[in-house]
Amino acid sequence: MPKEKLKTIYVCTQCGETSPRWLGRCPSCGAWNTMAEDVVAEPAKPSAGGARTAVRTPGQTSLQPLKLKNISTTEEKSRIVTGIQELDRVLGGGIVLGSVILIGGEPGIGKSTILLQLCGEVSGRRSVLYVTGEESVRQIKLRALRLGVPQENISLVADGDVDEICGLIEQTKPGLVVIDSIQTMRCTDIASSSGTVSQVKESTSRFLAVAKSLEIPIFIVGHVNKDGAIAGPKVMEHIVDTVLYFEGDKTLPYRVLRAVKNRYGSTNEIGMFDMTGKGLEQIDNPSQVMLEGRPVGISGTCVACVMEGTRPVLSEVQALAGKTAAPAPRRTASGFDYNRMYLLLAVLERRAGYDFSGRDVYVNIVGGLRLDETACDLPVCLAMASSLLDLPIDEKTVAIGEVGLGGEIRSVPHLETRLREAQRVGFTAAIVPRHNLKLLEAREFAGLKLIGVSYLREAVNAIKLKQ
Repeated sequence: MPKEKLKTIYVCTQCGETSPRWLGRCPSCGAWNTMAEDVVAEPAKPSAGGARTAVRTPGQTSLQPLKLKNISTTEEKSRIVTGIQELDRVLGGGIVLGSVILIGGEPGIGKSTILLQLCGEVSGRRSVLYVTGEESVRQIKLRALRLGVPQENISLVADGDVDEICGLIEQTKPGLVVIDSIQTMRCTDIASSSGTVSQVKESTSRFLAVAKSLEIPIFIVGHVNKDGAIAGPKVMEHIVDTVLYFEGDKTLPYRVLRAVKNRYGSTNEIGMFDMTGKGLEQIDNPSQVMLEGRPVGISGTCVACVMEGTRPVLSEVQALAGKTAAPAPRRTASGFDYNRMYLLLAVLERRAGYDFSGRDVYVNIVGGLRLDETACDLPVCLAMASSLLDLPIDEKTVAIGEVGLGGEIRSVPHLETRLREAQRVGFTAAIVPRHNLKLLEAREFAGLKLIGVSYLREAVNAIKLKQ
């Protein structure tokens, strides 16, 4: 049999495109500096007189199709309820049997912690196999003791051989498998080292085949690169069923779990956790947590309400406009789109008449959340105008609305849900689009004064009248 030869290729980490030489820009997806070196086996060409192998016989197959009507679709049989409500919310109601779930995040953000807590919750009803390639079993034991995780029904193995691990899964048939992490796994029949594009892609594919054939859910931990994306080829995210990201500043205790891909649920839901000495604890009332410690009587702060899936979350927007001697004023945004902030500043100057040309402007979203919804335009504008005018906004006032280039305040979806959340937390006034106000019943919001505005200037005048 001819011996296989090794060759070096370059693989795009974004789309998986291969090239025999390094390229600065991927010819397939157009991404820059994404071609990574990899070593693969090149099978030798068969001799001229060699016979063909693996010839398919017509009319013969080992496949056995199932009738669609006979496949069970009940939630009790198709999903595993983890007992961690915030995780179940993000997954769409629980773990689907046979699904492969990829979870990524920065080092130290809490990926291994939440998965070990998940193993403890599920182990009361199903057996769990935890595969670690980065730590020893003793280190996992010490973390389990610190988190108070039940240990009776959890099995540990420290290995990185994918074929051995797949054989162990097929032999023991656990109810849940955790792979920590995919960058430490290796397929012995592939010449490249662990963590390369070909190893990560092939390892994920083999775990997927085992999960689908045995209907065993598998959680896979993925490292992230310097840009915050999961390391490895982008096709790895196409292979798995669900991709979860852990977000949040490691210096702050709050963590946000977000689904960026979910074949069995919504990608708009988020789960919020608090990192404590005993692990990650669920945050049942994120609005109350995000608003803790708000300054009173200080200009440049306003409360926004963003919809995270079906959940309304109140968050504090802070802005600071300070004088500068530099010819080009500085603009900085944390938790808010930088280009969107520039757009809103232009609207404030051109349509509302407020001059920011000689001032540095800083916008910050407290609590580590990122406000990407256009309904947060109005509170950001009011916070910047409040800082410029040194005019405090009443701490019991919430602002909701999209700002157009003409300075108009446009309607937003789910306004009734947002107002009910503000009413529940204890707010007494809400600045909302006048068009939305026509569709609401004011008597349903007792104790909450609804202030309808059509233009940005009216909204700024509304906070002046409340002084």
